[in-house]
Amino acid sequence: MTLPRRYLPSVSLLSAFEAVCRLGSTSAAARELDLTQGAVSRLVQNLEGQLGVTLFLREGRRLKPTEPALAYARDVRKGLELIARASLGLRANPGGGVLNLAILPTFGTRWLAPRLGAFLDANPGVTLNLGTRLRPFDFASEGFDAAIHFGTRPWPGAEHLPLFDERLIACCAPDFARDNPMRQPADLLEQSLLQLETRPRAWTAWFAHHGLDAPRVAGMMFDQFAPMLQAAVHGLGIALLPEFLAQPEIAEGRLIRTPGKTVTGVGTYALVWPEGVPPSPALGAFRDWIAQAARDQ
Repeated sequence: MTLPRRYLPSVSLLSAFEAVCRLGSTSAAARELDLTQGAVSRLVQNLEGQLGVTLFLREGRRLKPTEPALAYARDVRKGLELIARASLGLRANPGGGVLNLAILPTFGTRWLAPRLGAFLDANPGVTLNLGTRLRPFDFASEGFDAAIHFGTRPWPGAEHLPLFDERLIACCAPDFARDNPMRQPADLLEQSLLQLETRPRAWTAWFAHHGLDAPRVAGMMFDQFAPMLQAAVHGLGIALLPEFLAQPEIAEGRLIRTPGKTVTGVGTYALVWPEGVPPSPALGAFRDWIAQAARDQ
């Protein structure tokens, strides 16, 4: 459906309006946009005339945005950011094939990054842009084509390609193991157990898998795996880590496994993309590649 032209203001009108709302004055907006103050004022007036809505209260020479105008400015800002991102993508790859992918920080650095060279070699026309996000977001407002997701519940409004389950192992520094002898999983109950905010019951489930009850788990709390891993490397406690994340430190001898089995976590890593939107050729190629890479790991 084509909207009436009056509801599709030009980018110049919207840019001036958004800048005044964000910066608080026409003079500041003029400096940012490299325009005169009078030109910015005229652009704002033209937008008000086109929409038929008063966006600013005039207090002398000062413009004060109304509350509806501030809400409108937030939506306009998202639209301008999407246009800017699309323009940058086109400039970087005029032939098309841009893929904007949101990744989980640890998954991106430890699992995806070492494999990306193979994807890019096989798809030389694709430009891949990465951004980190920890939680589900609105694809329409963020401008990403797809994301790597971890969890047990579907991402609302998205299609899913499951990659693999999380396999967890308990690890600590060699010096920590030397100072705190552990011969069986039950011995870990007496140790400092490092915890992750997004996996609050991970240790409870790990002990339950070994037939043990863990009514209270004591230890430092972290918001991401990377700092928790470093805390374990430096002897601050035992970390329950995804196997793919811990392997480099284990291979280098900076971490060792404690007594206990590898336990399947409660969630699955998946590639997700907007529901009902036909995948672009770049996303289709990436989807096929990551599915095979997950099978081959």
